[in-house]
Amino acid sequence: MKTLYYVPVIHTSADLGSLGKAVSQRGEAGLGTEPWQEHLRVVNGFWDAVTRYFLSLNVAGMKLYQDGMVAEGDVGAAIVAAGAEAGSKNYLLVQDLMNRGAILVKTEDLHLVKEELDRLVQVTRAQSAARKLVAFAKYRLVRDRLLHKRDRFIAARIAESLAPGETGILFIGAYHDVRAELPKGIVVHEVKETMKVREYHNLLRLSDRQRARFEALGQYLAEDLV
Repeated sequence: MKTLYYVPVIHTSADLGSLGKAVSQRGEAGLGTEPWQEHLRVVNGFWDAVTRYFLSLNVAGMKLYQDGMVAEGDVGAAIVAAGAEAGSKNYLLVQDLMNRGAILVKTEDLHLVKEELDRLVQVTRAQSAARKLVAFAKYRLVRDRLLHKRDRFIAARIAESLAPGETGILFIGAYHDVRAELPKGIVVHEVKETMKVREYHNLLRLSDRQRARFEALGQYLAEDLV
């Protein structure tokens, strides 16, 4: 039997490299300073809860799969170290897992990740609202296709690199659906429920109108796992 811990994540600005500052500025401008700061507290609470959960496990020998990870070995370790140094809680956790004996595995296809990143950069660097709208429309046209291709590639990497009797950990953006692409022989344990993470993100801009549900989801994201 193969086992996979499935962690649907909400990315922080530190996870997004050169895009992080633009995403953070857009989020604060759209929501307002106080709601945006509350969102950041929820996301930090989410990562603190996930970190405490994995600290309770013996992870030596587990395979590590990471959203956007296009390398392994020394190059992969350098990517993780750079992300951790930038303050990414995701990469800080991955680094800790590696230090405790988990094994980083190349998870993604470089060309697919680069294609999506290039299109997002075009959106953030557009100099006018009209150009930004055009760039975003072009991205929307290919987003689902790219996401599906990435999910199939990630699932194939997990299936081929995870041997019978081994356990893996996948950190993946909540809008991915890697689970649907995995073969039946892999037992999946969701560390947090993907649908609730997505719902929280979808309600982010509607938080004033659905305050009770939004707060309940925020509490769920930040609560400790059993």
